[in-house]
Amino acid sequence: MREPLSRLHIPEWLILIGSSLFIAVLTISAYFEPDIRWLHFFQAWMYVAAILLGLRGNRWGYFIGFSAALLWDYANLFVTTFFMNGIEELIRCASPGHHVRPDLLLAIPAWLSNLTLIVGCVWAYKRMRTKEPFDIVRLLLAFALTTGFFAGAMELFQPRYLAMFPELLHPRWPIIRP
Repeated sequence: MREPLSRLHIPEWLILIGSSLFIAVLTISAYFEPDIRWLHFFQAWMYVAAILLGLRGNRWGYFIGFSAALLWDYANLFVTTFFMNGIEELIRCASPGHHVRPDLLLAIPAWLSNLTLIVGCVWAYKRMRTKEPFDIVRLLLAFALTTGFFAGAMELFQPRYLAMFPELLHPRWPIIRP
């Protein structure tokens, strides 16, 4: 039986809001950078899966949402400069006469929406009445599959971004440049 939206609890709302906001950011980002449209189209499907499965109380939805969002937030905090560039752009917006770069500012809601999804997935999973020892294997499998799906989409549509994958194992602390 499907649960109507009025019967959703906070964790499900966090999953819905975090995923939906990130899908919106992917769409807006594709407007600014048309060559990433297909990559973002396929990336969005992981978030759609998290919504559809998560709102049904399916642990796979929590594992997919958690995995996709954690990878994205981790990579954009410790591997790429995307998130920090967004923070720096937000700080520069306070300067008079600064030409605003909305493509950089999108990094902030993108990162926060993924964080919201992570919190929602963890919270929803913790509320589940039945947890199984095999769930850790399911989580690791979901992480491997979402990472592989993301890498496959990159390979097909934006191979230049694949260079970030080896760097995932060598994170660096984010720095805000003055």
